[in-house]
Amino acid sequence: MTKTLKYLVIGAGNGGKAMAAHLALMDRPVMLYNRTEQRIEVIKELGGIRLESFEGGPHGFGKLDRISSNMADVVPEANIIMVVVPSSAHADIAAHAAPHLRDGQIIVLHPGRTFGAIEFRQVLRNMGCTAEVIIAEAETFIYASRSEGPAEARIFRIKSAVPLAALPSTRTTEVLNALKDVYPEFINGRNVLYTGLNNMGAIFHPALTLLNSGRIESTAGDFRFYIDGVTHSTARVLEVLDRERVTVATSLGIQVRTAMEWLKMAYNVQGDDLYEAIHNQSGYYDIKAPKTLKHRYIFEDVPMSLVPIASIANRYGVSVRGIESIIRLACFIHRTDYWRRGRTLDKLGIGHLSVGEIKRFVDEGITPGE
Repeated sequence: MTKTLKYLVIGAGNGGKAMAAHLALMDRPVMLYNRTEQRIEVIKELGGIRLESFEGGPHGFGKLDRISSNMADVVPEANIIMVVVPSSAHADIAAHAAPHLRDGQIIVLHPGRTFGAIEFRQVLRNMGCTAEVIIAEAETFIYASRSEGPAEARIFRIKSAVPLAALPSTRTTEVLNALKDVYPEFINGRNVLYTGLNNMGAIFHPALTLLNSGRIESTAGDFRFYIDGVTHSTARVLEVLDRERVTVATSLGIQVRTAMEWLKMAYNVQGDDLYEAIHNQSGYYDIKAPKTLKHRYIFEDVPMSLVPIASIANRYGVSVRGIESIIRLACFIHRTDYWRRGRTLDKLGIGHLSVGEIKRFVDEGITPGE
């Protein structure tokens, strides 16, 4: 049954091209959408994407069924919609997809960052979308991948286990069953509070980028981001941010993984401290730093990951001075107000809810008064 499902990958960036090609190489019918036509011109000419990979990994030419920059051409035909764009674009994707969605479709955000599924649902409701769709989010992106050219992608590593949760969580098993033939790595992530607060990109990406800002600007990112960029000092900052994230989760009555536990789960690596564990992950050695500070590690991960975590902290009286410091540095460097642009609880429509009501919302999809 799963083989007959038609996939739509939204986004032709690093991750979207890798996912589309990999699905095609697994003999699944795959469509690819990208907002700008220019990014998919070469893919259209070739009819697909060439994928390179680690030794023994998926590789070859993935032929795609359709490539389009028009939502109306692809969204109605899809059974499973894989959204692989920076989470700062989730609201825009939801707004443009809303008129074309139909009952029974599954939408998966790769990843949701922090509360992406909640934001996606809220935008669909604001747009008057009545289609009965399932919205789910992955805790992290399943691939470590990069674009190798206009129609080429490379996968450095496929994560061993990636938690996934639907909104509401009662639909999670349904999503996992639909995906298990192509992505057995997805496991039950309990609910979107867990996937959102187990968001390791929030801890690793912004802080490492900002703390290495001088080196990024002076070398155009010509160094190994997770190896050269993670020194003993920067790793200690990451450990502080990680403790704050775990404390925020505790304020909601949930226990999330530490960064050390996540590295063990995702990559099967460990160490005496975070510095050592990161350096023991062989897949990180080939990943270069961002070439510029105008990068999703800041403009995505700060407003869509750190701001919602800080918003919860402020709502429930948790001190997160480290996280707030990283947000402020990002605001200074980009000369923008990420607090205003970010996912606050009020924007997500859950700012008025108690802890118990938030839990009922993510588990049952019910908010007070409904």
